[in-house]
Amino acid sequence: MAEAKILVIDDEKNILFTVRQTLESQGYAVRTTTTGEEGLRLAAEENFDLVLLDLKLPGIDGVEVLRQLGQRRRRPQVIVISAFGTVTNAVEVMKSGALDFIEKPFSPQELRDAVRQVLTRPEPGTDPGNDYSGWIAMSKRCAGEGQLGNAIAHARHATGLEPDRPEAFNLLGAYCEMQGKALEAQKYYRAALELNPGYLPAQNNLTRLVMKKTGPILLGQE
Repeated sequence: MAEAKILVIDDEKNILFTVRQTLESQGYAVRTTTTGEEGLRLAAEENFDLVLLDLKLPGIDGVEVLRQLGQRRRRPQVIVISAFGTVTNAVEVMKSGALDFIEKPFSPQELRDAVRQVLTRPEPGTDPGNDYSGWIAMSKRCAGEGQLGNAIAHARHATGLEPDRPEAFNLLGAYCEMQGKALEAQKYYRAALELNPGYLPAQNNLTRLVMKKTGPILLGQE
């Protein structure tokens, strides 16, 4: 989807400059704004394929922007971009429809990868076959659309395809958190770390959960 239209909402102008420069070099059409109010107006006027949304904004904050975007007839896909620890309630943010989370500061490559993965997710109802990454992507899409049961089923299917990879176990931990099952979530995060002790999303999720810190649930990259 080289000509996808992307809206970036962030009150840091240096972030807007970096994101625009990074994504336009990949062929995306990018609009930017520093306020939630202006972002909602632009989203009402144009059909964006993706919104990159900071949560800490002046006026209407990112959580409210996400909520209002979710009520639109044609709601865009959303990636939250914010500093670790600024999410008031990460679980509610995911339930409101955010498909992924990029922690600041992020590299241009991390941004490109996250955008590509969201824009190339399989459509609901498609069968990725034996493609592990396809099942992970479809699981995230279902979670972002509030279909938690399907999201869990797809993540579990991925663990059956490649049981030696940590991503699906980390996802299952995140879904347990969304259901308020903290102890079960810890088991999945630890399972992911047994497979790959250096897998940072699971490390950060487990540390945050054990320490009972409020912060973003990190879904990780495929």
